[in-house]
Order: sequence, then C-alpha cells, then structure tokens
Amino acid sequence: MKVYFLGTGTSQGIPVIGSDHPVCKSTDSKDKRLRVSVWLSWEDYSFVLDCGPDFRQQMLASNCQKVDGILFTHEHADHTAGIDDIRPFNFRQGPLPFFAHSRVIQNLKKRFDYVFETVNKYPGAPSVTTQEVVNNVPFAIGNKMVTPIDVLHGDLQVFGYRVEDFAYLTDVKTIQESEIEKLRGLKVLVINALREEPHQTHFNLKEALDFITLIQPEKTYLTHISHLLGFHEEVQKKLPENVFLAYDNLEITI
Repeated sequence: MKVYFLGTGTSQGIPVIGSDHPVCKSTDSKDKRLRVSVWLSWEDYSFVLDCGPDFRQQMLASNCQKVDGILFTHEHADHTAGIDDIRPFNFRQGPLPFFAHSRVIQNLKKRFDYVFETVNKYPGAPSVTTQEVVNNVPFAIGNKMVTPIDVLHGDLQVFGYRVEDFAYLTDVKTIQESEIEKLRGLKVLVINALREEPHQTHFNLKEALDFITLIQPEKTYLTHISHLLGFHEEVQKKLPENVFLAYDNLEITI
C-alpha cells in the first residue's frame, strides 16, 4: 500500500496569510504545507482521508486519477471544505462514497445541502453516497478492512483509522486505553504534532513523542504541523531515529 501525504499543515496552512514568521518566509519546499490529508492506494484501489480546502490542488499535484471513496476524520473546515471539487471524479465514476461518523454526515448535509439534494438537484453538483462509521465496527474499503480509532480533539469526537499495519490519527489530544490497544503492532503511525507549546485540542511535540513511545510503531510520521514547530530540517534533526516529519508530496510504501 502506498501512502501519499497530500497535505501536512495545520488549519491555516503554511505559509499563513500575511505572516512574517521566518518559517512562513522559508524557501524550503518542505516548509510549505497544505491542509492535512493522505491518499492511500493499492492494486486498483484509491481512497483519500479527509477533503480539505486544498483538495483540487492536491489532486493535481499528486496526479490522482481515481478516488474510490473519502474517509472523514471529523467535520472541521480544514478537513471537509474541498467537497465541491470531487466533481471531476463524479463525472467519470458516478457518486463518491463518503465514510464518516453520523454527526459528521449530518453536518455535511447542512453545510453542503446542494450535494445531498434529491429534488430538482443542480445537474453539475457533486454526488455522494454515505456510510456511517461506528466505533468498534470495522468496515471495508476495497479489499482491506478499516478499524476506526475513537479519539478526542479537545471535547470533539474524532475518528482515526487503522488499515492493516498503518494508522492515521490527526487532531488528537486525548485517547482512551481501549483505543490505544487497537494501535499495537503498527509498521507506520501518522500522528499530529502541532507545535512545541501545549495546545488545548492538539498534541504538541512532546505529547506526540510520548504517545509514540507508548505505541511503539516501527516508524512514525508527524503531521498537522504549524509554522510554530519550526523549520523542517531543524526539527527533523532533533527527532528520534524512527520518527520523521511528514511533508507535502512525500510518498511511502508499506
């Protein structure tokens, strides 16, 4: 399975609009981060995790030709605001399956009501089907099974997803022991690490590293990164040998 990091930035992306912060002025491509998302592909299957406002740009940069479905972690705009740009896939493939918590599905129906319209629907609007994700109920994408991982983003429930020996968790602040047990034996963990300073709804770098020590995956890639974490190359030098800063357009194989 290939994992392509479509975006690794926080909700504002990097550079932040109007910011004079040195990281926002960096000329290193690894310091330029679109909103967070990954693309999983294997055999003839292709699935995307989250669909943020940079979705169109990400699909073009990655040369993604087909999407068999989108798995949503939660409803925040940096994870959902690109939904209108699924249309080219609709035109070629038909309705696109969405996998999400029931709360997220209801939120999307409210915010993107024209997508879910059944009477006099605009013919160029996106078309989707929905499958509710329920904790402790694995589900199939293609020929692989997905295990939902229930976590908290501050007070908001968020789903992470485990696909075989790969797990993707973003916007995590706390996680119960029962969910931690679902993450044993990973080859690759992707986890958020916003900045060095504590944050009320995200892991900071220390919390992410402590979590990695607890889980003991073979390799970990940090994502959902703020400009406040620092320059990519400088931060990478400080990390343990099996922990890496993810960056946009990085592709790994599991």
